[in-house]
Amino acid sequence: MTQPPFATLSTALAGLGTVLGLLALQLRADGYEQYVDSVATASVVMWTTACLTVVTWVRYRQMKSD
Repeated sequence: MTQPPFATLSTALAGLGTVLGLLALQLRADGYEQYVDSVATASVVMWTTACLTVVTWVRYRQMKSD
């Protein structure tokens, strides 16, 4: 049985969260204030999901090592 792709998933989610955060900053600079909240929230959700994926990865490795 192969290990699930936790590293790939968490890296992709963190990258997406970073891109969305940068997009939110650019939207604010360009004057699109009505979209900044939504994009910033999506960025935080992506980073939170990436962190939870890492926690799941750690717990998976602990379970497999026991």
